[in-house]
Amino acid sequence: MKQKVAVAMSGGVDSSLTAALLFERGFEVVGVTMLLDDDEKNISDARNVCEHLGINHHVVDLRDDFRKNVVNYFVAEYLRGRTPNPCVRCNREIKFGKLFDFAISIGADFLSTGHYARIVFEDGRFKLKKAVDVRKDQSYVLYNLTPEKLAKIILPLGEFSKTDTRRLAAEKNLPVANKPDSQEICFVPNDDYKNFLAQRVPDAQALRAGNIVDGNGKILGSHNGVANYTIGQRKGLGIAAPQPLYVTRLDVDNRQIVVDTGEKLFSETLTASDAHWIYKPELPKTFQAKIRYGSRTATCTVSEEKNFLRVIFSEPQRAITAGQSIVFYDGEEVLGGAIID
Repeated sequence: MKQKVAVAMSGGVDSSLTAALLFERGFEVVGVTMLLDDDEKNISDARNVCEHLGINHHVVDLRDDFRKNVVNYFVAEYLRGRTPNPCVRCNREIKFGKLFDFAISIGADFLSTGHYARIVFEDGRFKLKKAVDVRKDQSYVLYNLTPEKLAKIILPLGEFSKTDTRRLAAEKNLPVANKPDSQEICFVPNDDYKNFLAQRVPDAQALRAGNIVDGNGKILGSHNGVANYTIGQRKGLGIAAPQPLYVTRLDVDNRQIVVDTGEKLFSETLTASDAHWIYKPELPKTFQAKIRYGSRTATCTVSEEKNFLRVIFSEPQRAITAGQSIVFYDGEEVLGGAIID
């Protein structure tokens, strides 16, 4: 009997090729598309790919869950003066939460996605590892997976480059082979999060004007809302100074943006909470870690305190940002992660 795999199909080339590859490998493949907003285009594209492959297609209405667990979280974090990563949240709560549960409910043995990461069975356990193509590696946003779910997830694209994916999709005549990649934040039109916040919470404290001050509290200029700025930002501050100044702190309560010289952006330590471990070693321990999706890994020592993790880096890190995830690696393997405080 064929094993059944539900493929999360967004209507893009990555998930479409994933479905095609698993179909060729002899699985009983069914496409499942999440309805997250009122955009029917991606659903139509996913349906066309399923028809092309001759497989069944389901649409799962997750709009309420997505709004509550991802969109509202995204807004709330910015209103606190933090910078969230909605993809991390979505993968935990929606794609490998609600959608995973749906896949199991229709009798699927596995859920598969178009993420660029690898799942391998080594040393008696399932491990999440970086993709072969480090430029496309998405293991960072998957650190909330569990060993039990890793055993039921298939990630075929972890061995491929994006060039490979495009080429194979074209060879297989997939209807979306030439479709452009999706925007960075799927629910924010034109990736303009500032306008998105302004429309949803126009009267929020974090969107009210205030002062830009230096480290001593001296007023240097004004701003149009703390939520419109990020740690490490230099451009768009509208202030004159004899040396470059960068955002080093966001103070929502006092509606202040604190700026300072570049060296003040560097720190050797951070604390993080809401930790999740796929495989938890004995702490304290030295890891490689990433403090944001696009950063390089850096060596750090992690210790556990009552309600949080304390991380000390071997070299100072630039622009450590509250709300982002720190993800811990042992070589290629993702061990876990936490939210930076």
